[in-house]
Amino acid sequence: MLISMNWINDFVDLSGLDLEKLIHQFTLSTAEVEDIYYMGRDIKDVVVARIVFIENHPDSKKLHLLKVDAGDKVYDCVCGAPNVREGMLVAFAREGGSVSGMEITCAKIAGYESHGMCCSEKELGISADHSGLWEITDDLPLGTQITDAYGVKDVVFEVDNKSLTNRPDLWGHYGIAREFAALTNRELKPVSRMDLTPYASLPGIDIDIRDKELCYRYTGLKVRNITKKVSPVDMRIRLFYCGMRAINLLADLTNYLMLELGQPMHAFDCAKVDSIQVQRFSAPFEFETLDGTKRRIDENTLMICSKEEPVAIAGIMGGLNSEIEDNTDSLLLESANFDAVSVRKSSTRIGLRTDASMRYEKTLDPEMTDVAIEHFMQLLTEIDPGVEIISSMTDVYVRHYDKIDITFDKKFVDRYTGIDISDEQILNTLSALGFAPTLENEVFTAHVPSWRATKDVTIKADIIEEITRVYGYDNFKITTTKAALAPVMRTAGNNDDRWTKDLLVQRYGMHEVHSYIWCDAKKYKDLNIEIEDNVRVINAMTPDHTVLRRSMVPTMITYVNENKAYANDFGVFEIARVINGLGEDGLCDEQKHLGIALYSRTKSEKDLYLGLRDIMASISKELKHRYFEFRIAEAKHNWQHPRNTAEIYLDGTYVGFITVVHPSVQSKIDKKAVIVAGELNMDTLSSMAASVIHYEEPSKFPGIDIDLSLVIGADQTYSTLSDAWQNVTPLLKNVALIDSYNGVVKSITLRFTFSSNEKTLAKNEVQSYVDTIIENLAKIGVVLR
Repeated sequence: MLISMNWINDFVDLSGLDLEKLIHQFTLSTAEVEDIYYMGRDIKDVVVARIVFIENHPDSKKLHLLKVDAGDKVYDCVCGAPNVREGMLVAFAREGGSVSGMEITCAKIAGYESHGMCCSEKELGISADHSGLWEITDDLPLGTQITDAYGVKDVVFEVDNKSLTNRPDLWGHYGIAREFAALTNRELKPVSRMDLTPYASLPGIDIDIRDKELCYRYTGLKVRNITKKVSPVDMRIRLFYCGMRAINLLADLTNYLMLELGQPMHAFDCAKVDSIQVQRFSAPFEFETLDGTKRRIDENTLMICSKEEPVAIAGIMGGLNSEIEDNTDSLLLESANFDAVSVRKSSTRIGLRTDASMRYEKTLDPEMTDVAIEHFMQLLTEIDPGVEIISSMTDVYVRHYDKIDITFDKKFVDRYTGIDISDEQILNTLSALGFAPTLENEVFTAHVPSWRATKDVTIKADIIEEITRVYGYDNFKITTTKAALAPVMRTAGNNDDRWTKDLLVQRYGMHEVHSYIWCDAKKYKDLNIEIEDNVRVINAMTPDHTVLRRSMVPTMITYVNENKAYANDFGVFEIARVINGLGEDGLCDEQKHLGIALYSRTKSEKDLYLGLRDIMASISKELKHRYFEFRIAEAKHNWQHPRNTAEIYLDGTYVGFITVVHPSVQSKIDKKAVIVAGELNMDTLSSMAASVIHYEEPSKFPGIDIDLSLVIGADQTYSTLSDAWQNVTPLLKNVALIDSYNGVVKSITLRFTFSSNEKTLAKNEVQSYVDTIIENLAKIGVVLR
């Protein structure tokens, strides 16, 4: 939103102040300023002048030779504008002046010297009109500087709209002026209003609010005998500087009022609109808006009607069937207050967001509707004194906001702010902001004004914000707070989480992610992942986020899908909550799980699967100082591979699983990649004690490795063989799985490491132990390959 400081000066005198510093202060206290524009700064020595003589250029059909009286003397000027005529008042840039950053010098144009330039509005930067010269219609002395006659020079700053979302009072210049008055401790001038009480005896307007849930207030007035069609120059300039184009007097006035007070208004042609009904319709229909577009109106959209015929979409845009035309001399003024949610939803449904709807969406002050009409009439009668009021101001007010009074004491302010703000300063600040505060028996009472009571200020903490932001956050002294330090309680779960994260990141180069606890239905559907029934969220933000997750793996798979374009090989993990239905107490059975997913375009399915197994084994070794047991298992979820899935046990207790992602899911992500995933119940794991580590001095002598390639049964695994070498000899220090093969037969290669603390072992010294192991294996059907 663009704010004109000239406009602000209409309501608060900022003379003698540094505007740049003041705007910076506004950023610190109220809303973020994105940019500052210095309008008209490059305009120099452009004066009011009269064209006293015109002669066509002998060699050009488009150029004219002019003599221009600028007050000090008559200048020769060559001009190509189509609308030049004798006696016309124009803006003339004299030789030595400047326009649009261009210095005006004597120049020869088509063989004739030109000692200045007659300017269009676009060249002066006061509108986008470049169709011809700017014709000045005001009676001004020749030689008057344009910058003195009109508000061409201005400082305009742009406010980030999102920082005003919760401040409906700041969507007009008057609300911004109130902020500057509070920041500078200067008086805020009241809005000029025409006294309409003398017209109270005139017939009113038939206004029927049939939908009192969506229309809170509707104020109307009829006027006629409007003769002026063009807005004053200063009004047109301000509209242009604030991002709007001038149209005609009536349209400009409604836009001007909206930018000034933040209250949208609409003007209907009285010949087309005589009465008002505010209602919704039971069936959809087409409605043509002022922009000439036919729009579908559904049964939830609030409409303004006259004699049952729709003439405007409430709070958004008027209809083409009631627009003001060039011959319009009477109008019905609308100033209303509508439900913010209704306007926002209607605007979204019909695909039309206007300056008016943007303001109504913010929950406007309902007390502003009559003020806007009275101010409109004040301005209109100043511009066109012959205007006649032909009705009383009709005001139908069906829904009032509750008045809010907030009480607090000085101790509350001191405790929240940490600084000593005097009673006088508190009273002055709140008074400047319109809260009409009182102090009695050391208790402050703030009466929240209507323009802040719609949704903005409701509790004591809001009052603290008002006081401190005007006091200035940059005025707070930086001090070191003092507090008693206590050691952080570390639990087994916290330690396991921390060690696991460090291991996965530092040793395996994986990436930690953060997710929400619910299933994302759209993402799951895109990847062929079924959503399993579980606890549901009643007030979910969207229908896609209703079901809470039972497993971390689908979430990790969605992260793999979103990041597959960034690397050929990577892994993601997260330790977070899952919900395993409801407990006996009726509350969610929350469990903390570790979810892991590995993605690779360079490794085989076998290598990646075994790599995940090794990662899980490392977690077990680091946390519990012993290894997991992996058991082949059937798939329980549609995203698990039907064969390549294993459950993880520790001391006979189930703690998790690893799996290859099902091909139907994997193909949706990348047909050329392999994806494996796993999950651990960190709560269960943390409840299990770690094995005690006994120090054993490593042998000083070289050990010996014996590799055995074994043919095993289809249902046998490494863990089913371990009894064959347990307690055979203390010299056997380690057994490791080196390789595995699944073909016509199933085979594995084991490496047996023997070592002695007393001497270097020879092969013949351990052969008897190897033979014993082979005999034990043969008893369970395992033979050498």
